[in-house]
Amino acid sequence: MTDIEYEKEFAKRVSHADATIRYNRSNVKQVKMNLNLKTDADILEHLATVGNVQGYIKNLIRQDMRG
Repeated sequence: MTDIEYEKEFAKRVSHADATIRYNRSNVKQVKMNLNLKTDADILEHLATVGNVQGYIKNLIRQDMRG
């Protein structure tokens, strides 16, 4: 890869990262949860079997909201 090709690829990646950051600032809220390796081991073990942890947790919350 030439220096010019490298610079173009780098600029493209930086531009994409900047766009992602701007989108996330306006549209995304991150929620963090700490789980204890000892007392929450059962939860961690179960989550390890779930393919999409985020989707699984969202579904559980929505089910709870519906009653």
